[in-house]
Amino acid sequence: MNTDPPVPARIASLEATAVRALQAGNVDDAMRAWAAILEIDFRHTPTLMALGQHAFRQGDMASAQQAFARAIESDGRDVGQWINLAIACRNLKDEEGEEAAIKGALSVDPMDFLALNMRGSLMERRGEKHEAARAYAAAATVSPDPAQLHPDLRPALAYAQRYRAQYDSEYGAFMDQYLAAQLGRHEAADLARFRDSLDIMLGRKKRFDSHSAVYHYPRLAPIEFFPHERFPWLDAIEAATDDIREEFLQVLAADQGFTPYIVYPDDVPHNQFEELNRSPRWSAFHLYQYGKRIEENAAKCPKTMALLDSVVPKPIMAARTPAAMFSLLKPKTRIPPHHGVTNARLVTHLPLIVPEGCGFRVGNETRQWVPGKAWVFDDTIEHEAWNDSDYLRVVLIFDIWHPDLSEGERAMISATMEGLCAFTGNQGGFEL
Repeated sequence: MNTDPPVPARIASLEATAVRALQAGNVDDAMRAWAAILEIDFRHTPTLMALGQHAFRQGDMASAQQAFARAIESDGRDVGQWINLAIACRNLKDEEGEEAAIKGALSVDPMDFLALNMRGSLMERRGEKHEAARAYAAAATVSPDPAQLHPDLRPALAYAQRYRAQYDSEYGAFMDQYLAAQLGRHEAADLARFRDSLDIMLGRKKRFDSHSAVYHYPRLAPIEFFPHERFPWLDAIEAATDDIREEFLQVLAADQGFTPYIVYPDDVPHNQFEELNRSPRWSAFHLYQYGKRIEENAAKCPKTMALLDSVVPKPIMAARTPAAMFSLLKPKTRIPPHHGVTNARLVTHLPLIVPEGCGFRVGNETRQWVPGKAWVFDDTIEHEAWNDSDYLRVVLIFDIWHPDLSEGERAMISATMEGLCAFTGNQGGFEL
């Protein structure tokens, strides 16, 4: 008859033995206890973490890395497991392993201060200053008040804040030089609002009246829905509703080219879009995306594209606009309250298919879509949408220049976005 105690009790007893041995300085006894545990359960995560931490304290980074990696294979649900692995990899100068471990930590918790700060440090060591600045800024954003932060982490927060401040100073100097010639060419224009917008984007001034997520243009009145008469070209868009809807229905029947509207990486905070991330419940058929014409899709909608290209005042912002799409909201789906990136451009809706039970709110004003009746709104004001029906809702969405911007201001905004992309060396300028 087997008189051995149950497995959990045996493991608990061995863990206690290991702890007592370490406290007494008997490392060999602790190692034997840990080895016995792994013979019972080779995936026992606390033991693997204990082995890794012991190896780390002894300066044996290779063994620490191996133990932490095994712990993650067994579990991987604790941010601390990934951070320990990242630290071991950093000490081994294994940047690829360090990066993977940091990404793993942020996949568990995209708002973990230490993981974000470690990402900033890694990017800084690699000389990737734009990525480092984004990571350090994110770390500073999610950090609690320094008084509430663990004393050991306060220097890291202070460094992250200094790095981002220095980056912003460099960024501002670059943009001032980059835009000097353009400003000279438009010196007769009233660019006071533009200069304020640049200072706000660069952090040299504060904004108080806008919810623009990235680029704020001051002294543009925050208007939820603009008067229809301000956009005479809307008449031509509305008159073509039947043709536009027919082109969409043909696209829908082919069932190709539709993509989720929200696509966030695992290691980026999803915030209010957690439920809709990568979901076909809110999807789009893009005609223009990130400033580029999607030729394969555009070819399927010639009448729609002809109108967009002939009558619509499309904003030109490198790597961001123009943008145009068929937006699909499936039954029983709600888009949570959110804000757009810049008030320098407005958003137009042309409803095509609208069942009962759909609605749209901008600020304090709620409206019902009516097929063929377009509106223009400022999406930097909090807005949300819903489809409580059992049927598909479809709207043609495209952006336009804010009508109160002069030609000189529009030119300078376009130049600013080009400069931002030139500074970052990529086409993701609006991500800064």
